[in-house]
Amino acid sequence: METLRKHFNLLSLFAVLYLAFLYVPVLLLPLFSFNDNIYVTLPFKGFTLKWYQNLMVNSSLQAALWASVKVGVGVSIVSTFFGLLAARAMTRYRIPFRRSVYALIMLPLVIPYMVIGVSTLVILRRALDLDLSLLTVGLSHVLITVPLSMLVLIARMEGFDRSLEEASRDLGDTAWKSFRRVTLPLVMPGIVSSLLLCFITSFDEYLLAFFLAGSESTLPIFIFSSLRFPSKIPDVLALGSLILMVSIVLVVFAEWLRRRGVSGSDSSVL
Repeated sequence: METLRKHFNLLSLFAVLYLAFLYVPVLLLPLFSFNDNIYVTLPFKGFTLKWYQNLMVNSSLQAALWASVKVGVGVSIVSTFFGLLAARAMTRYRIPFRRSVYALIMLPLVIPYMVIGVSTLVILRRALDLDLSLLTVGLSHVLITVPLSMLVLIARMEGFDRSLEEASRDLGDTAWKSFRRVTLPLVMPGIVSSLLLCFITSFDEYLLAFFLAGSESTLPIFIFSSLRFPSKIPDVLALGSLILMVSIVLVVFAEWLRRRGVSGSDSSVL
């Protein structure tokens, strides 16, 4: 019993240190964004909001932010659509070579992004002769986010009673009406989670955008290029603080929606 208690204490200490290692630097980000100094140092030179004010007049940063938002929204919608179709096929139909098809779709999750970026660049420029733009960035992001969407939606579709769909069909609904009236509301929390996950993945992605953005800049590219200049670092800290707050709100909302969906599906079965 004493040995078990010691192991538990060691695991608790490890968990605390691990969480501190992950989140203390993130929590320091908003703190330094109010420092009246272009260098991230202690003690503070003074309290200021001018770095947040600079965000309102930095047209290059706003353009990069808007570009990332446009790409992220488009990628999340397209990837969730294809992920929903793939999840539906995998959970409701007998597909020949099902495991091979599943592994092929999941392959981008294990291939290094540098390999995907170079190969996609060669195909888009050499084979298809497409100009590099936000569109090519979005196409590459769809490639890596469809597997994520599919994983989320497969878990959701396998989590509710299939007899509800069968009852709908027995009552005379067509396959489309049964999907729209029964399946879609039940998997809606998974769809929202997929949209958020795909958006965040696309919004945060740097390597593929670096290869395929051309003359247009997404937010990660802009941030990495700004780190070379100390005078621009405070603006990046302020922007990162705002993104952190928005991310926390989105995560809390997604978790609330997931719990609401789980409780709702349980009550519908009862």
